[in-house]
Amino acid sequence: MCGFAGFVGYSDFCTDKVESVASNMGDAIFHRGPDDFGNWRDDNAELMLIHRRLSILDLSVAGHQPMISSSGRFIIAFNGEIYNHLDLRDKVKNKNFKGHSDTEILLSLIETYGVVKALKQIVGMFAFVLWDRDEKNLYLVRDRIGEKPLYYGWQNNVFLFGSELKALKAHPTFYGEIDRSSIVMQLRNNCIPAPYSIYKGIKKLLPGTFLMLSMGANGFTEKELPKPQRYWSFAAVAENGVKNRIIKSESATIHELDHLLSQSVRDQMIADVPLGAFLSGGVDSSVVVALMQKQSPVPIKTFSIGFNERGYDEAIYAKKVASYLGTDHMELYVTAQQAMDVIHRLPRLYDEPFSDSSQIPTFLVAEMTRQHVKVALSGDGGDELFGGYNRYFKTHQWWGKINAIPKPIRRMISKGLLATPPRLWDKMGYAAPGLSSDVVAKLAGVLSVEDESSLYEHFTTHWDDPASVVIGGRERFTNISDPSIELGNTVEQMMILDGLTYLPDDILTKVDRAAMGVSLETRIPLLDHRVVEFSWKLPLNMKIRHGQGKWVLRQLLYQYVPKELIERPKMGFGVPIDSWLRGPLKDWAESLLDESRLRREGYFYPQPIRRKWEEHLTGRRNWQSHLWGVLMFQAWLEDQH
Repeated sequence: MCGFAGFVGYSDFCTDKVESVASNMGDAIFHRGPDDFGNWRDDNAELMLIHRRLSILDLSVAGHQPMISSSGRFIIAFNGEIYNHLDLRDKVKNKNFKGHSDTEILLSLIETYGVVKALKQIVGMFAFVLWDRDEKNLYLVRDRIGEKPLYYGWQNNVFLFGSELKALKAHPTFYGEIDRSSIVMQLRNNCIPAPYSIYKGIKKLLPGTFLMLSMGANGFTEKELPKPQRYWSFAAVAENGVKNRIIKSESATIHELDHLLSQSVRDQMIADVPLGAFLSGGVDSSVVVALMQKQSPVPIKTFSIGFNERGYDEAIYAKKVASYLGTDHMELYVTAQQAMDVIHRLPRLYDEPFSDSSQIPTFLVAEMTRQHVKVALSGDGGDELFGGYNRYFKTHQWWGKINAIPKPIRRMISKGLLATPPRLWDKMGYAAPGLSSDVVAKLAGVLSVEDESSLYEHFTTHWDDPASVVIGGRERFTNISDPSIELGNTVEQMMILDGLTYLPDDILTKVDRAAMGVSLETRIPLLDHRVVEFSWKLPLNMKIRHGQGKWVLRQLLYQYVPKELIERPKMGFGVPIDSWLRGPLKDWAESLLDESRLRREGYFYPQPIRRKWEEHLTGRRNWQSHLWGVLMFQAWLEDQH
């Protein structure tokens, strides 16, 4: 796991400045690779490659990057892991390896088969830049699911690329004009989906694609970038899976999943440094830890954090699972102040506005884990692949009942629910457990939707009309999927959209930046593309049954952990932002949401934001999600000065 950056075009620089610029760009992403630094330049192409190394496999100098292939044709700067690199050693022509790093094997694979055929054979998480000296082609490549990031774009006739925006911003040609439509996307989604970024002209490479930039007779010149080419498609995998369902018995299906996940976990446990796992005590992380412990001769190290606030503490469940499995378990109970102290670090950590508030506990668990190990396996991906989110199994359950009510009556009920003071609903919740102002607000929103397909947008939207809040902003929906792809039912349509957007742009972004911010490598066994392809061949009833998701994953887990240790209401990995904004974070938020400040900066219309802020402070409504989106942009903007 590492970080890389680079640029093409330095005719405007003196020779000595090229090296200093490269050094500055590398220093900007020091946290992604504190163990080693290297750069490589080709003056004929005016190309500079920069690499920061976090040594995981082959800790020797043989793993130094940028790395040159044995023939001298290819040069690579690589971030990630190729989990099947040992199997690939037998497939390459050149076997005169200098070391045993996966990067060296990847280069040999590319020399043997070419870029595209090599990509189809590797299993892993990665982003890399590759220079082909013979063909004069520069490749930018991103892994299938989007675990590793890659930004790129032209700035003042210089082509910049790198693992994080801060590396690009360290280049003197970077001007970074804020894209107001990206602010709209952030308010709607909590993140800025690929291929967009917060800056005009700077893009994120889409998962499963590569960009090839060819050098012309006059070198690389600024022009419209070619369209990224796809070598693997999540949408196609989903469509093919639905058309070719696995027809097997339940026991055979569980056995096959056990085999696939065990193989994925085994491959991802290969490291030359200490390794452990995040453990929340939920289904996904418990499956990963159980399969790790099954294949380890010694207790594996597991990590969890807890909170003293009621309704936010999963550490007690993680401890029970760890005790049963016999892991070497460590936990840290975090005070509200410790969690809030993380907030001022978020703009620098995430590089662009990002407002999924679970970014706070994610960073805290990563920070604790890094004190003991250098690699941690994570259980992310189970919800998206095996139907774990409440919105999946609530869709049909709710819509069937709601649709029976005439639309005018639904609208009237919705308005009535919202008109009742939230504090009254919360008081009633003591007599009717589960009833709260938040639940009522969600129900009111569901009642207002027009059709079943609109439910996904409702469930995943934070600001309903964010363009009305952002001055000069426009709605912009990512063209992530062929609109002709129809999976036959709303639930699986929701799952594919999550796999294409929410998973890479929110979940995986959150984990990558939080972990790499403390130089911790994370690996995600559930996102092995072979597991992904298997999951989409499963009939929906293997995932969702009796109003509960992840059925097949649960049955697998019960072979290793008693059911009673796992079965409980699903909890989010969150913090009580709503009460913090009314209490200890009030002054901080008020400063960022000050009306005169909003007018002066000129990005938001103050009135709707101030109205929500005042309603939140009085307890009339809980607007934490809406406000957190604005606050994270404001905090990021302040950090730019």
